[in-house]
Amino acid sequence: MPKNVSEIFGAMVFNDNVMRERLPREVYKSLTKTIANGRTIDPSIADVVANAMKDWAVEKGATHYTHWFQPLTGVTAEKHDAFIAPVGNSQVVMEFSGKELIRGESDASSFPSGGLRATFEARGYTAWDPASYAFVKDNTLYIPTAFCSYTGEALDSKTPLLRSMDALNTQALRILRLFGDTQTRRVDITVGAEQEYFIIDKAMYDRRKDLVYAGRTLFGAPAPKGQELEDHYFGPLKTRIAAFMSDLDKALWTMGVNAKTKHNEAAPAQHELAPIYATANIAVDQNLLTMEYMKKIAEDHGLVCLLHEKPYKGVNGSGKHNNWSLSASGKNLLDPGKTPEENIKFLLFLAAIVKAVDDYQDLMRLSVAHAGNDHRLGAGEAPPAIISIFVGEELDSLINSIVDGTSYHGAKAPMMDLGIPTVPVFRKDTTDRNRTSPFAFTGNKFEFRMLGSSQNIALPNTVLNTAVADALRSFANRLENTEDFDKEVAALIKDTFSAHRRILFDGNGYSDDWEKEAARRGLSNLRTSVDAYKAFMTEKNVALFSSLGVMSETEMRSREEIYFENYAKIINIEALTMIVMATRDYIPAVESYVAQIAETAAKKKAVVKSISCRVEEDLICRLSDLNARAYDAAERLRIAETESAAIESARERAESYCNRVLPIMEELRAAVDEMETLTASKCWPVPTYGDMMFRV
Repeated sequence: MPKNVSEIFGAMVFNDNVMRERLPREVYKSLTKTIANGRTIDPSIADVVANAMKDWAVEKGATHYTHWFQPLTGVTAEKHDAFIAPVGNSQVVMEFSGKELIRGESDASSFPSGGLRATFEARGYTAWDPASYAFVKDNTLYIPTAFCSYTGEALDSKTPLLRSMDALNTQALRILRLFGDTQTRRVDITVGAEQEYFIIDKAMYDRRKDLVYAGRTLFGAPAPKGQELEDHYFGPLKTRIAAFMSDLDKALWTMGVNAKTKHNEAAPAQHELAPIYATANIAVDQNLLTMEYMKKIAEDHGLVCLLHEKPYKGVNGSGKHNNWSLSASGKNLLDPGKTPEENIKFLLFLAAIVKAVDDYQDLMRLSVAHAGNDHRLGAGEAPPAIISIFVGEELDSLINSIVDGTSYHGAKAPMMDLGIPTVPVFRKDTTDRNRTSPFAFTGNKFEFRMLGSSQNIALPNTVLNTAVADALRSFANRLENTEDFDKEVAALIKDTFSAHRRILFDGNGYSDDWEKEAARRGLSNLRTSVDAYKAFMTEKNVALFSSLGVMSETEMRSREEIYFENYAKIINIEALTMIVMATRDYIPAVESYVAQIAETAAKKKAVVKSISCRVEEDLICRLSDLNARAYDAAERLRIAETESAAIESARERAESYCNRVLPIMEELRAAVDEMETLTASKCWPVPTYGDMMFRV
C-alpha cells in the first residue's frame, strides 16, 4: 500500500472523482445534481451507474454487493449477494443492474419494529441513498441505504435523518430568500462526531463475562490509581496503542473518513478519535464505519475496543461530541464574523437554535437516552441530564443587550503574551470554553456533548434538525408577511431571545446549585432514560415530527415501544450476567479463600495453642458476612429480574427494571466489590481494574 496519505485517501470509495472518471458526462451531471439538490434520481441512468459501480468494485476485489442499512438495533445490517449470473454451459458473468442498485429486499420482521411488523409480515425494502458514497470493504461493495416496511414506514435510523435534513433545508432556504439569497440551492447540515473509546487486552477481556455479555464491568473495585493525577490525558501514546491507532487511521482514510485527531483521553486506557466534519448522512455512515473498524483493528492487535459509555466505575466514561453546523453555498451560517451584532442573518439562525433547544428539551434528552448513557450523564464528568446552551461571554453579552435594549460594545479579543521573547504573541478567543455544557457554541458550530459513545448519531441529529426546522418555519411564516422586514426581523430576534433566555447557562453544569437553578427556571430534568422515553409521545412532539414529514405518529409509537424494550433487554442481560458471575465465580471463590484462612488458623493453633488468629478471624467474619450479603442480593435479584421480565407492557417492564432491578444490582455489586478488596489476588477469579486499565 502506498505510504502517501493523499494516494490512499478514499481509494475504496465510489466518490465524486471516481464517478466523474467512470460515468458518461450527462449521467454524471444528472447524478451529481440529484445529490447536490436533493432531487429524485432519474431511473434511466440507474443501469449505467450500477454497471460502472460494479466494474470499479470488481477491480477492487469485490465479488459481492450489499445494501448497508441501519435498523433500530443501534448497529448496521447487511446481506451479501454475489454479482454472478448464470449464462449457460456452467458459466457465469458479473452483473449488477440499476434495479438491484436502487432497491433491495430484506426481512422486516426480524428487526425491531415496535409492532409495525409481525412475523408473518416479513417484507421490507432497502433504498439506495445516492448522497452517501458506496465503498468496498472485505471484497464486498457496500451501498448505503434506507430501510422501510412493505407498507412504507421507516424501520431504520437513516430515513428520518434524511427527512429531517430535507425539512431543515426547506425552511432554511425560506429564510435565505428573505435575505435576498437566490443562488443557494441547498443548505447542508454538517456534522463531525468525536469518538471516545477504551482499549483492553483481549486475554483479559475474555476472562470477564460482564464485558463479553454487557460491554461494561458489572463488578470491580477501584484500582489504587485512577485518573486523579491527570497524567493520561494527552499523554504519550503507548507503543501498542500507537500501532493500533496508525492502522486505524490508514483503514479509515482508504474509506474516505477524514480521521484527523487522536489522543489519550482522561481515564487510563481511554482514547479519542476526531474526524473533520461531513454532510450529516455521510457523517452518520462514517461514524458507524469508524466504530466497526475500531473493533476490527483492535482484534488484529490482540486488543478489544470498548464502546460502552461506562466500562469502568469510578473513572470517566466515554461520550461522543456531535459538532453540528449549517452551510449554504460553502459559507458557514453559524459564523458570527468579526461584528456579530451587525450579522442579522447569523443572529436569526442563532435565535432559531436557541428556541428549538428550549422548546424541545425533552426530545434533546431523549435523543441521547440509553441504558449505558445513564451511568455517565451527570456523573461529574459529562453534561447533566438538564439541557442548557452555552454561547460564550461575547454572544451572551450581545443577547442581553438585545433583550434589554441597551448598547452593545463588542469585546475585542486581547492578545496573549507569555512574557517569553521567543514565544509568539497571539490573539486570544473572545470567550472561554465550557466543558460542562450539554450544548455549547464553539465559534462557528454547536457541540452537542451528551451523546453516548456506542450510540448511532442519527437520532440526535434528526431531533436537532427537525427542531431547528420548526423554529425556522415559524420565523419564515412571520417574516414573509411583513412590510418592514428589517424592523420585523429585529423584533423577532429580540422576542425569541427574551422568551428563551432561560435555556442559556454559562456556569458549572456539574454543580448541585445548577440543578436547583434549572428547576427554578422551569427546565426539565429527565434523570433516567425511562423518564426521557415517557416524554416522547407528547402532543407537541407528535405535531413536530408529523407536520414536517420526518416521522408519522405510527412511526413514533413504534420507536417508543422499541426504546422501552431495548432498555429492559439491556438491564435484563446485565442482571442475568451478575447473577451468573456472583453465584458461579465470586461467591465460590470467596468461600474457598475463607476455607484457606480457616485452615491456616487451625494449623497455627495446632502448633501454638495460645497464638493470636485475630487477622484470620476478622477476615473470616467479614468475608463470610459479605458473601452472605452477596448471596442474598443475588437471590433477590433473581426474583426481581424474573418478575420484571414477565411484565407484558414494555413501558412498565422498563420501569420495573429501572426502579426495582437496578438498585438490587448496585447492592450486589457493593458486596462483591468490597470482597475483592479483602481477598488474596491469586484467589480472585477475574482480572481487576488495575489489570485491565494499566496493562495494555
